[in-house]
Amino acid sequence: MSAEARIAVAVPGRGVGRAGRSVLWHAAVLVVVLVLLYPVIWLVSTSFKPADEVLSNLALLPGHATSGNYGQAFSGVAGISIWRYFGNSLAISAGAVIGNVVSCSLAAYAFGRMHFRGRGPLFGFMISTIMLPQHVVLIPQYIVFQKLGLVNTFWPLILPKFLATDAFFVFLMVQFVRGLPRELDETATVDGCGPFRTFWYVILPLLRPALITTAIFTFIWTWNDFFTQLIYLNDPSKFTLPLALQIFVDQTSKSSFGPMFAMSVLALVPIGLFFLAFQRFLVEGVSTSGLKG
Repeated sequence: MSAEARIAVAVPGRGVGRAGRSVLWHAAVLVVVLVLLYPVIWLVSTSFKPADEVLSNLALLPGHATSGNYGQAFSGVAGISIWRYFGNSLAISAGAVIGNVVSCSLAAYAFGRMHFRGRGPLFGFMISTIMLPQHVVLIPQYIVFQKLGLVNTFWPLILPKFLATDAFFVFLMVQFVRGLPRELDETATVDGCGPFRTFWYVILPLLRPALITTAIFTFIWTWNDFFTQLIYLNDPSKFTLPLALQIFVDQTSKSSFGPMFAMSVLALVPIGLFFLAFQRFLVEGVSTSGLKG
């Protein structure tokens, strides 16, 4: 019998008190989870409500459930299939993920491992851009892309990601790179590896948790982005799901809330699947990435 079990037998009230605190703790956590999930539950429930119940029926469950809202959502908006909007969102999000993963990892390796003149001031300047509001650089960026003839294309939404413009992810990877033992670089140099081969064969595999964290947040932020896409995209056939939702509200004299909520639920599915597929890597450390042994 363990020491805790002997204590519980000797002092019966102590075991009961500990069990009671455990029940209260789990109940409190459950209540917090339900509060946090309530908006999602309400969204899914409302997507099954008929049009006359969306605003009049304040109950969580629909009085007369219907799947017609999803039928209208799948039929598309403004004569364009919903799959076209899904494809546009996926293309932009995938391009942004690839751009951030490639450019931020290279920049992080340069700042974290390589020695060059002005590295400290350049790194500080890069970090300071985190505090710069997006709206400050919006007009200059728009003018540049307009001069290049790239407005109303996907390039303004993807191309900046290949230039390591997200300083947060660069900083994240730099801290990760600095935590790796420098003996790995020295061993690779002894084996005849240059800076690029050292990055490709030694540093990059160990960066996997940071790379996947960057990919997850980049995908979610890009998929949900509305403002930037509204600025650069003018053709409805190139709109993404957030812009398509706005069209659903404005295309008729009265807002079609039911189909809009149904499309919102469909827009959440890829994010949920993407997060569930990779969320375990968010807490994975260096010790699980090949440094042990």
